[in-house]
Amino acid sequence: MSDTEAAARPAVKLTLLTLTAMVVGSMVGAGVFSLPRRFAQETGVAGALIAWAVAGAGMLMLAFVFQTLAVRRPDLDAGVYAYAKAGFGEYLGFFAAFGYWASACVGNVTYWVLIMSTVGAVAPVLGDGDTVTAVVISSAGLWGFFLLIRRGVKEAAAINRIVTAAKIVPIVFFVILSLFYFEPSVFADNFFGADYAGSLFNQVRGTMLATVFVFLGVEGASVYSRHAKRREDVGRATVLGFLSVFAVFASVTIVSYGLLPMAEIADLRQPSMAGVLESAVGTWGEVFISVGLIVSVLGAYLAWTLMAAEVLFVAAKDKDMPRFLARSTAADVPDNALLMTTCLSQVVLVVTLFSEDAFNFALDLTSALSLIPFLLAAAFAAKIARRPGLPDVVGRSTRGELVVALVATAYTVFLLYAAGLKFVLVSFILYAPATVLFVKSRREQGRRVFSPGEAAICAVTVAGAAVGLAALAVGWIEL
Repeated sequence: MSDTEAAARPAVKLTLLTLTAMVVGSMVGAGVFSLPRRFAQETGVAGALIAWAVAGAGMLMLAFVFQTLAVRRPDLDAGVYAYAKAGFGEYLGFFAAFGYWASACVGNVTYWVLIMSTVGAVAPVLGDGDTVTAVVISSAGLWGFFLLIRRGVKEAAAINRIVTAAKIVPIVFFVILSLFYFEPSVFADNFFGADYAGSLFNQVRGTMLATVFVFLGVEGASVYSRHAKRREDVGRATVLGFLSVFAVFASVTIVSYGLLPMAEIADLRQPSMAGVLESAVGTWGEVFISVGLIVSVLGAYLAWTLMAAEVLFVAAKDKDMPRFLARSTAADVPDNALLMTTCLSQVVLVVTLFSEDAFNFALDLTSALSLIPFLLAAAFAAKIARRPGLPDVVGRSTRGELVVALVATAYTVFLLYAAGLKFVLVSFILYAPATVLFVKSRREQGRRVFSPGEAAICAVTVAGAAVGLAALAVGWIEL
């Protein structure tokens, strides 16, 4: 079958249930199994409660933003990227597409690192998921999933629904069982944090990227908007998916403080949820959580890889990426976009060999890369909410939508501050060379490469990348 015939075939149509499962499946991944240690390294109970309140409110506003935009602009597919382009031009739209895609690719690497670290508890040759052997095995899994997904979106989505249901069980079981072994005195000792945690503000700031990581996927339904049976289902799935997992994420973190001292949790190997449960019930608890993590990682990897390829594919169809990325198979799979996604994940996987803490580095970089796309989407929602004469959407007036969009925008700006200069510079190092794809696309169309404004943005990006490389070279920042 030719590419033209394949493109003419109707896309797989997804229901509200399927879209919600995809959102939950992409959100409930490796991150939740690593939360106890990551939070304990930064904050006590008080800081964790504040961090979850800030993150929950901010991400809920972003969920509302995606819900509203799905109905306001049903003409825009692949949400995050399309919203940035519609609001702020092709070059920033390109950056949003690339940043979101790169974030998903780096996020996939965290999954392989964590699953190797899990097996490393019984196979020391795998270490913490960052040894040569671990990278080789992870690479085999990475390309195995490439072959699976290439069979078709429909089959992959069906597998994801099954995996989503399976991986929720050990997480809920962990929370319930932890309540039976909960020690109020330990919880009280952990309330204000250990001596190394610093001020309450620094504790909250230090956990922000971790909360972003576990909430990535809240925009998943908007990415698949072209497959939805009804546009209204995109927004509903976004909010339902977010609300269904928020309580679980917060609970996993908070109950852990009632089982072990904060410093001991901070020293656990990943997945730290397994170590916390082992301290309460013994070895079988660690095994149970470890098996649950493996299932969770495989499901989340599937969802994230699909979303990443979808963004590249739609951007290429809109002529904002080179045309070779717009090719799809008879099974409606964007195969070249999928191949490019797998290749970047492979490169980042090798880079983890040179990182001091492979998992935390990949986690933070994943979050940092997603912030620019989120910021542009929230700002676009604020921009269109100011237009008079728009009908009400999902029970909110345009004034209410403006408030929601402004709060979401302020939240993402705060996240950029919380990320710190290190990850902003590392992000520039990835963004700058990606401009080659934008240039190639413009030349394929016989168009001028940059407008004056785009040239200025490109200059800032290249300068930021140069500073980032210099900082790495002299040791100012480390991987």
